[in-house]
Amino acid sequence: MSSPATPFAALSPDTILDAIDAVGARAGFRTSGQFFALNSYENRVFLVGLEPAADAPATAAPPPPTLVAKFYRPGRWTDAQIREEHAFAEDLAQAEVPAVPPLRLNGETLHTAAGFRFALFERRGGRTPELSDPAVRERIGRFLGRLHAVGARRPFATRIRLDADTYGAEPGAYLLQHHWLPPELVEIYRGLLAQALDGVRRAFAAAAPRWQRLHGDCHPGNILWNEAAPEPGPHFVDFDDSVMGPAVQDLWMLLSGDRSEQEAQLRDVLEGYEMFADFDRAQLALIEPLRTLRLIHYAAWIARRWDDPAFPAAFPWFQTPRYWEGRILELSLHAARLAASASALEIPLEDDVEATIRVAIAELLAADDLVAPGLEVSVRVTVSRGGVEGRNLLPPARVRPTMVVQAWRVAPPPTELLERGLHLAISGVRRDARSP
Repeated sequence: MSSPATPFAALSPDTILDAIDAVGARAGFRTSGQFFALNSYENRVFLVGLEPAADAPATAAPPPPTLVAKFYRPGRWTDAQIREEHAFAEDLAQAEVPAVPPLRLNGETLHTAAGFRFALFERRGGRTPELSDPAVRERIGRFLGRLHAVGARRPFATRIRLDADTYGAEPGAYLLQHHWLPPELVEIYRGLLAQALDGVRRAFAAAAPRWQRLHGDCHPGNILWNEAAPEPGPHFVDFDDSVMGPAVQDLWMLLSGDRSEQEAQLRDVLEGYEMFADFDRAQLALIEPLRTLRLIHYAAWIARRWDDPAFPAAFPWFQTPRYWEGRILELSLHAARLAASASALEIPLEDDVEATIRVAIAELLAADDLVAPGLEVSVRVTVSRGGVEGRNLLPPARVRPTMVVQAWRVAPPPTELLERGLHLAISGVRRDARSP
């Protein structure tokens, strides 16, 4: 029996095959008994073998050898929201944008059986695109421009809007209310979350983006590249996270590397994109706020699914103190804390200080050869008032903020240090800002 904690417990092989057979009976196919589970945490997705139905007319075209069956997680989306996802994918396919819409069988794309909702899709193969190739980036940009041109034709009526509330405040509150953080980190996280979301809201207000239908989760894993397809090149899959949001949400997850590399990648993508759709450069200021929202939302997504047996097995580090300490020190939250501290010390920082820090860290790690799988690195960011005469204890009349970024390999402490511990001495002598 399924429950909210284990929503797929009753989804047995017989249930899967019987559900597809019931739909296929009127469409002239049935399952062959072969099926293979595909990688998916949120839903359950299977590659299913087909054969002609026993009563299919001899003149009927044979079914494809396989199709993909997607069983939706109970309780996540309403029927109306799923049908809007399907309608968007159909709009794209009708406009010859290479997306994979659900098959419309017996006049319907969303089917039900044994308490589960599911959809069937044509199987499309492919590989992850070579985003290191400028020509590939430009080509993906063209298809994204076409996708957004179709998405802008009409809004979603029931699907959510990606903003500071839906992807930040609500999931952040869930983590706090359900006691996912270690007690000693709760108030720190609460304060940094409020600062980060305040910055996100100010960034959205300044950019004033146009809201439109988006893929919503357009990372390289949801783009399949196939030169042998009827329309060679990329095609977009998995519209399960489609939302109303700013266009840049579907662009920023394609970027990687240091600032100069990301700028070059973005130029290539936009070169293709703007052949088919306009892009407001003011939305570039939303990349870091959107990254912040994704980090918050991702943590809450895992927390909400923790009773699903697939999640503890896939994310065993999630309940460890080290994971949450890392989230506390996540760059976006750390930058918010840094800005607040600098303000208290009357040190003015640029509005895009987070982007500046991110670029500086990336360039430093690359220059010092500190980027490698499994390598643990400690990073320190120090901000001062800049060079002044004297001991620089009292605020000078003229402040010239200076930022220093340091990075080094993290080595385990010596055994004797762990056994002996540290001694802390507190001096009774106060520093005198006016002494020479």
